[in-house]
Amino acid sequence: MALTMNQLSVLAAAFICISLFCCRTGMADDYTPERGYEPEKGTELQDPTQIVDKALLCFNDKYVYSSCEESYRLNEGGNLKVPAEKTDEYCNGPCLTETHLLLDCLENVMTSFLFYNKATIQDVRDTIHAGCSHSEERGKFDVAEHMRAEGSKAHKAVNQILIGIVLMIAGTGLLY
Repeated sequence: MALTMNQLSVLAAAFICISLFCCRTGMADDYTPERGYEPEKGTELQDPTQIVDKALLCFNDKYVYSSCEESYRLNEGGNLKVPAEKTDEYCNGPCLTETHLLLDCLENVMTSFLFYNKATIQDVRDTIHAGCSHSEERGKFDVAEHMRAEGSKAHKAVNQILIGIVLMIAGTGLLY
C-alpha cells in the first residue's frame, strides 16, 4: 500500500510533534524512582510511614534551622511567610541557606516529597529563586501563587505524555 503525498505530510508532521513533546519527557522533572541505590533515601523495603516520619523530622532538626527566625521558615504546608520588606534579610542571611538545607534533607529522605499544598521540592526552590531575584518577582515568596503562575513541575511529564499519545492517535487516524 503506497502512501499519498498528503498522508506522508501528515505522518511527517506527527513525527515532528511527537519528537518535540515526547522525547523531552526524560528531562521533565529530574525524577528518580526510589530504589534504594542511594544511601539515606527511602527504599521499597521501608515502611511508608517511616519514610514520611523521617521527612517530617527535617522540619524540626535543630541543625537544619538554627538561626532563621521561626516565622520565616518553610513549613510542612509548603508555605514561606517572608514579608516583602524582609526580603534582603531573608535572601542575604541564614534563612536562605537553612531553607536550602531543609530542602536537601527532604530530598535525601524522599525525592518525590510533596508538601501539603501539592508543591514539589523544585517548586519551592523555584519560588525562593524568584523571590530572591532582582526581577518583578523579588519579595514574592508565596509558593502556591508561584505554582499557579508557573505551573507545578509535578504535572509536566504527564501532560507531555498525553499530548504525545493524542498526536499519535490523530496521526494514525489520518493515515488510514
